Amino acid sequence: MSKSLICLCLTGQTLEEDLEIVEKYRQYIDLVELRVDFLLEDERLRVREFPALVRIPCILTIRRVCDGGKYEEGEGSRTTLFARALAFADSDSRKNFAYVDFEEDFRVPSLEDAALAFGTKIIRSFHDMKNPIKNISEKINQLRLTGYEIPKVAFMPHGLEDVTNLFAEASKFHGTEQIVCAMGEFGLPSRIFAPILNSYLSYTSPAELSTNLLELGHCDPKTLDTMYRFHSIGSSTRIFGITGYPLKVTSSPKLHNGQQKNLMIDSIYIPFRSQSAKEAFDFAKTVGFFGYSVTIPHKEEIISYLTDVDEKVKEIGACNTVIREGNNWIGHNTDCTGFATALLEFVKKSTGEQSIQGKKVSVIGAGGASRAILYALKTLGADGCVLNRTIMKAQKIAEKFGFSWGGLSAESVSKINEYSDIIVQTTSKGMGDSNPSDELNDPIWFYEFSGKELVYDIIYEPEETPLLKRAKDSGCKICNGWTMLQYQALEQMELFLKSYTDSTPQRDRTAIIRMTNFLRNSYGINQ
Repeated sequence: MSKSLICLCLTGQTLEEDLEIVEKYRQYIDLVELRVDFLLEDERLRVREFPALVRIPCILTIRRVCDGGKYEEGEGSRTTLFARALAFADSDSRKNFAYVDFEEDFRVPSLEDAALAFGTKIIRSFHDMKNPIKNISEKINQLRLTGYEIPKVAFMPHGLEDVTNLFAEASKFHGTEQIVCAMGEFGLPSRIFAPILNSYLSYTSPAELSTNLLELGHCDPKTLDTMYRFHSIGSSTRIFGITGYPLKVTSSPKLHNGQQKNLMIDSIYIPFRSQSAKEAFDFAKTVGFFGYSVTIPHKEEIISYLTDVDEKVKEIGACNTVIREGNNWIGHNTDCTGFATALLEFVKKSTGEQSIQGKKVSVIGAGGASRAILYALKTLGADGCVLNRTIMKAQKIAEKFGFSWGGLSAESVSKINEYSDIIVQTTSKGMGDSNPSDELNDPIWFYEFSGKELVYDIIYEPEETPLLKRAKDSGCKICNGWTMLQYQALEQMELFLKSYTDSTPQRDRTAIIRMTNFLRNSYGINQ
């Protein structure tokens, strides 16, 4: 496995702006890419000065519009600009561009000769901004015409399946330098795992200029280096993660990676978006995951791809945690215990009561999360009612746990009133939405709170969903899903830690027990 570099893409309008960005992120990066195509016209005439000013290895790039850049002038003017930037090489190589990016079809012998003479490495790049590339290793070999160039392939995947293919193709690289990456919403794993892909570097963008290259799906360098510990990824690093779709908001990587860092474990936890449970499962197998979390909408579908499941998954019919044991994949559900712990904590804080035995509870939604919550409510002795837009789905899941059911519309008010001690919202409505409550972001927009209800929303971002804000304004006690996330993640972490015992000597297993106790103590949970 090669040691990969973090490259910061500079897309400011002036050199001064770019230099300020470099100073902010210098401690996290290994080199920068000066995107000359983003510079103002007058600033482009000064690019030759930049390597001496930035004092870090620098890639010279002038990207055309067809390759995802902003340079609209013709190839003649671009050639002249390249020549101007590479001219008058300094005897101190640190004052010259360390790399120059020439596209596959940009062949100018005089520029290539000048780059080689001045010690500037050529990155020979190919981009497909709309489609995936299947034969990636073959394409890399086509670009590798000499031993002096670093071939680069970047493409736009249509789904996680295309990223899985990239990892399979990258296994064919041995002892060579190349740059490979998948762009867009599915491509983040290729950027985090550049070392696993044997990719020479991983491109990043500063948070304040991220919209300049938004379609590329860059991570910012601080997040890549600190939360995902990019420079520490090696052949022994154990891989975990979370999958779902659209998976636009998740705090799980921050939570898991923070605790793994505290425990000094050589592992990493990443998000990987997938439109289907099968694509997620195939990706995890190909890359070599030891386990992963499963969220909306794959908690039910994932079960059919697993070797076995625990008793909770069998009872609930939904799985939120997958663990690899040798060649077997085992499903678990930690949502139920996470919710039960969080709900009891909320009730005790709000009313002083230690139990919800006999409480009337409305559960909004009938998806995978709802199943786990109903299981928890049944275990805790509550009397529940499932309300869902598709009433047949509500009936099916409610009857499984011996609860009532109903539709979810303005006609449901009387049913909610009947089960209004606690209202639990389990759908994705309101996620990432801070607007006032309406029919689109509040699943029970038609219900008027009395102020006596305890209202729990499993969404945790925003901190107060439109539903929770409306409930709070009516005098209700409210709680979001942050504590549930923490408690179910704790149980996941314990399962992930347990996976280490398969290859851990007996003398070290007591250390794992200590790690587990540390986790429980950090969340204030008694064993």
